[in-house]
Amino acid sequence: MTTRGSNALARQTLASARRAGVMLATAESCTGGMIAAALTAIPGSSDVVDRGFVTYSNAAKMQMLGVGEKTLSAHGAVSEPVAAEMARGALDRSDAGVAVAVTGIAGPGGGSAEKPEGRVCFGIATAQGTRTETVDFGALGRGNVRRATVLHALKLVLNALPGAPTGPATDPATGPATGAA
Repeated sequence: MTTRGSNALARQTLASARRAGVMLATAESCTGGMIAAALTAIPGSSDVVDRGFVTYSNAAKMQMLGVGEKTLSAHGAVSEPVAAEMARGALDRSDAGVAVAVTGIAGPGGGSAEKPEGRVCFGIATAQGTRTETVDFGALGRGNVRRATVLHALKLVLNALPGAPTGPATDPATGPATGAA
């Protein structure tokens, strides 16, 4: 899956995590492990990548990450509350200091007026807390939504690391990290 942009950003993220002495974990739904794959495609990544959880089904989210059935019922799988519980669950069930979670609708299809195709909810958890955001990438096609999600998740991880560069993470292929795309 690695593209030049994700490869460069993964290298930058790994180097920053290494400098900070922080392990990383991922909790992925719509990307199916692509964030962990981008990180582990870099030789030597095992010193900072602890683990990745692929939790495509709601049952997996509950069993592997402790996402609440009530949260899923009240908000649906593609929601910031679920992304927050996924990120916190990955952090609590790993040796990581930073965990990123993604849940979304990559398409084609599966979207609705309330949750359109291309919507992805992100969660980032550290010892200092958990934050979430939603990005509507649009109906770019399944592969493009997933690739955009990987890049955005890597930027979030990079910015969450201690000693993160001031300002948003920047990659020459994609530009600065933003809350919307």
